[in-house]
Amino acid sequence: MENSPKHNVVEGEQLEEMKSAEIIAEEVSLKHDVETASATLEENNGEEIKETKFVEIIDDEVYPKPIVEIEELIDEMESIDIHQEDKTVSFKFETQQDKLDGDDHDDDDDNEDDDSESSAYLKHDDEIEKADEEETMDDNENLKPDSPDSTSSASAWTEKAAAIKNFVRVKSEVAVHTLMRRLSGKMNDENAAQNIPNDGKDSRDDESPKVEGKSSFIWNPLSYLKMMQNDDSVDKGDATTTMETALEPVVMKGRIILYTRLCCEECRECRIYLHEKRLRYVEINIDIYPTRTLELENISRSSSEVPKVFFNEVLVGNLKKLKELDESGQLDAKIEHLIAEAPPREAPLPPLSGEDDASSKGPVDELALIVLKMKPFIVKDRFYKLRRFKNCFLGSEAVDFLYADQRLERGEAIEVARKLASQLFFQHVLDENLFEDGNHLYRFLDDDPIVSSQCHNIPRGIIELKPRPIEEIAFRIRLLYLAILEAYTSPDGKHVDYRSIHGSEEFARYLRIIQELHRVELDDMQREEKLAFFVNLYNMMAIHAILVWGHPTGPLERTKMFGDFKYVIGGYTYSLSAIQNGILRGNQRPPYNLMKPFGAKDKRSKVALPYVEPLSHFALVCGTRSGPPLRCFSPGEIDKELMEAARDFLRGGGLIVDLNSKLVHRYGVDFGKGEEEALKHASTYLEPQLSEALLDFLVDTQFRVVYQTYDWGLNN
Repeated sequence: MENSPKHNVVEGEQLEEMKSAEIIAEEVSLKHDVETASATLEENNGEEIKETKFVEIIDDEVYPKPIVEIEELIDEMESIDIHQEDKTVSFKFETQQDKLDGDDHDDDDDNEDDDSESSAYLKHDDEIEKADEEETMDDNENLKPDSPDSTSSASAWTEKAAAIKNFVRVKSEVAVHTLMRRLSGKMNDENAAQNIPNDGKDSRDDESPKVEGKSSFIWNPLSYLKMMQNDDSVDKGDATTTMETALEPVVMKGRIILYTRLCCEECRECRIYLHEKRLRYVEINIDIYPTRTLELENISRSSSEVPKVFFNEVLVGNLKKLKELDESGQLDAKIEHLIAEAPPREAPLPPLSGEDDASSKGPVDELALIVLKMKPFIVKDRFYKLRRFKNCFLGSEAVDFLYADQRLERGEAIEVARKLASQLFFQHVLDENLFEDGNHLYRFLDDDPIVSSQCHNIPRGIIELKPRPIEEIAFRIRLLYLAILEAYTSPDGKHVDYRSIHGSEEFARYLRIIQELHRVELDDMQREEKLAFFVNLYNMMAIHAILVWGHPTGPLERTKMFGDFKYVIGGYTYSLSAIQNGILRGNQRPPYNLMKPFGAKDKRSKVALPYVEPLSHFALVCGTRSGPPLRCFSPGEIDKELMEAARDFLRGGGLIVDLNSKLVHRYGVDFGKGEEEALKHASTYLEPQLSEALLDFLVDTQFRVVYQTYDWGLNN
């Protein structure tokens, strides 16, 4: 029996009222379920309440929502699918009524025509819009779906937000890590991020998103700097530990004293023999400590011939005697005695601090005493030409002090002040004049901010002794440098024992000597004296920098060491780069730089050599493995020694199959124009047959130069 149209209309109105009632009942049920769940979670764990809140609350508190339209945000989230193999998540919001309507349409599909079907769908759309309007009008109610589909939708919002944050964080770590590695000179990016799988993809199994408030992980990109600097030590940790254990010296209560002198071949062999036996010793060089010569004669009751070895107070003898004891088996017994017995009072003592050191001896400088009295009264911060200068004084104040303290006429006081300035006690803050009476501003050398912060040879206070000539200071530095090379480097000069140098009395004496450089005169030095002095000083200065700052691990740290580690010499500051490029290379631009070390008005340009010294590159050592071996240079034979250094470097691996080296490549302009001239220059220092073959090869043969990789590792 067919239904009448009126009956259908009434039936449709009843169905519409039932659907609206069901929607309202669902809202009430949802609110009741949310309150019940919140109360339960609050009793169990108050912190987990934030997890069960609707995704809009999470977005507001933890992940602030961008200002966009709600419909656009929902459309964007619906277009992203985060399906996994064991879990499928849908971002479409459905209600129980949607499913019921869908079932009704399926049941009536065969009985109703196209018009009635379209009408039902239109009604269904109107009902959904009414439900949405009722939900948005209630601002104080936070709707939390209770159905399985709605719960999965809320979970999808939470999981997707955490996944996006996770993705951004991980990719940022990779980018920052890669950038830091490249800046530090480490181009190997394998396994760059330790918490990311090797395939570079984000694994949710390894890093599941967290939604309980803020994550406990604190991401700091600066932490990667330490990690990158320790990459090499981590990779080579086991091998280094094994090697250090094998080379560790024998621990003993006793003391071994080795008497030596400079340039002694048997002394060098004796050092090697003691190193092979892993015996730690204290060396006393009688050329550095001349007063120990008489002590050696008295203890040994013979001549002062060296080497001589003492085990505590017992004289063992020279190298020949050591080998005889070793062959007879008596040496092991003596070593066992050293291990168990401390040295008695009769045993020779190690060198004492300041022993035979001329730095603390000499005539007193009367001008230095005047400066010591004047400095506390006139130095303070001042403004000069719209700038603020610290620790300065006016020229008129210096003249007034000298006038009152020394009881001089004003003209005589001005002359004394000019003499103080010429002796490099102080300088004009802007280097405008030597000294003038009036409102000109001056500053003592040790109060200069660059000198006090970057120079590592400035004395603490004013030295009361008269400054010595530069030739005498250069000789003493050369003597100490040679003693350090013989005692603390390998026989070939390629490896340095930095740890032993740091605790030696020779290095402590060197630190005292370089304090005398701040007031020396460099203008009168001859070319050979200047060349030998600055080459030796450069090499000792590099060792000093490594002991103070450590070995640089990347290009930024190398730039800092070459540019910021300075000595003050003759009233002006000199860095490693200034010595190499400004003085030894005749004020030439460093590689990859646009400016010369010394400007047109820079007074240091007077100290620079008149032309480039290309062979100096084979003598300068900055603590790297690819650099030339360390050696000491003397003014009388500097040219011969530089040629020997170039020959030994090129024959020892600097010029091999590919016929060039990185050193020649970086400073190629010093050896000629182009690679061909550089090769011709290098052929001069090869074996005669190889040199002739190379010159013939360059005449009529096409060639390609392949440069060796420069090893910046420490030469320890």
